[in-house]
Amino acid sequence: MAGRGTRVRPHSHTVPKPLLPVAGTMIIERLVETFIKTLDREITEIVYILGPDFGTPIKDTLTKMSNRHNAKTVFRVQEVALGTAHAVACANDDLDGEVIVAFADTLFDSAEKFNLEDADSVIWLKSVEDPSRFGVAVHEGDTITGFVEKPQEFISDLAIIGVYYFKDGAELKRQVNRVMDEDIKGPGGEYFLTEALDNMINEGKVFKTATVDEWLDCGTLPAWLDTTGEILVKENHSFDASAYPNSKIIPPVFIAEEVTIEGSTIGPKVSIEAGATIKNSTISNTIIREKASIENTTTSGSTIGANTNLRNVTGKVDVGDHSNLLID
Repeated sequence: MAGRGTRVRPHSHTVPKPLLPVAGTMIIERLVETFIKTLDREITEIVYILGPDFGTPIKDTLTKMSNRHNAKTVFRVQEVALGTAHAVACANDDLDGEVIVAFADTLFDSAEKFNLEDADSVIWLKSVEDPSRFGVAVHEGDTITGFVEKPQEFISDLAIIGVYYFKDGAELKRQVNRVMDEDIKGPGGEYFLTEALDNMINEGKVFKTATVDEWLDCGTLPAWLDTTGEILVKENHSFDASAYPNSKIIPPVFIAEEVTIEGSTIGPKVSIEAGATIKNSTISNTIIREKASIENTTTSGSTIGANTNLRNVTGKVDVGDHSNLLID
């Protein structure tokens, strides 16, 4: 999670993308909770690979999250973004025993637990309509035989979603370091994890597929908004309509604690974080972060930052934290 999240600006100016909320829960925490639900293993340690400018407040937030799930917290730094293999290698000191690698801007779900037995590695995959946009896994049955980045001719429709299990972290460490030691670069001059995986297969390691039911992207503002809407539909959060005077609440919505709503129509697909205040407004398909204040506003398809003030706004807006958008 060392990237700067440029595609979710302005929100990533102040909050790393994996810490952005989806219906009340950070993206990174939803990912961890899915592992807890779908694996037959306990997660005992979480290693966060951060950028060089991630400060103490962010680390404190991540430490508290690890503590909620009874896991040890470790921080590593990727000083320069040189690709996915390089990012994993930043955790060299932690690659021992069973390891899961996850890129923290994606969410997935599965109704069944994943079987991690009888494989050196398990790769999480999702069938997609346009494989040319993704790295894909070539397979025979549930055994993976190779990987292709953005194939121009159809070879597989199983896209790699960015989640990987390895039985032997030391072997993963050896492979990612080989990619860099031999200066094996892919498109854009980066070191790709798929290069290490291919070499593991060539050396006889057994790779199995784990196909997910849902794969939800949070990598752009529209994707974050769409994923939030899908999660709201799926989770169908309850609310007490009587707590919001002269207001109409149209589900699905997520309304956190200490939210004030007066004289407004809210929903569908609105997520409101703790401490926000909304008065005399009509809002749908929108993310409102903590302690935002909104009045006399009609909006849909918007993302509104924490501690931000909106007055007399009409139309779609993406406003970052600690901002004022006050229309006379």
